[in-house]
Amino acid sequence: MSMADFKDKGNVQETPFGYAMSVIGGKWKMLIIYLLAENQPVRFNDMKRKIGAITFKTLSSQLKELEADGIVRRKEYPQVPPKVEYSLTHKAETLLPVLEQLCEWGEKNSNN
Repeated sequence: MSMADFKDKGNVQETPFGYAMSVIGGKWKMLIIYLLAENQPVRFNDMKRKIGAITFKTLSSQLKELEADGIVRRKEYPQVPPKVEYSLTHKAETLLPVLEQLCEWGEKNSNN
């Protein structure tokens, strides 16, 4: 689907682009995916520390949404204290070329 095809749809959210944005849109989701792509698996507190400004509640809710959308895998180990690790699913790995292109775009345009 091209950008020109959007004019034929009544609602952008009903397009493949709308679906993609519902899965990866927002302030934190792409950062979480980027972090996991570089360092998986990652434990919750390590992720919080590496992202920085995100609250525990927001990180938790973003991870739950990404898990529900099939982007993030959550693995819980039955031990005390509880250990939970997050990693990317195969579906998320298909996003990585797009993420690489965004990084290249940022590199080319951040000095302008």
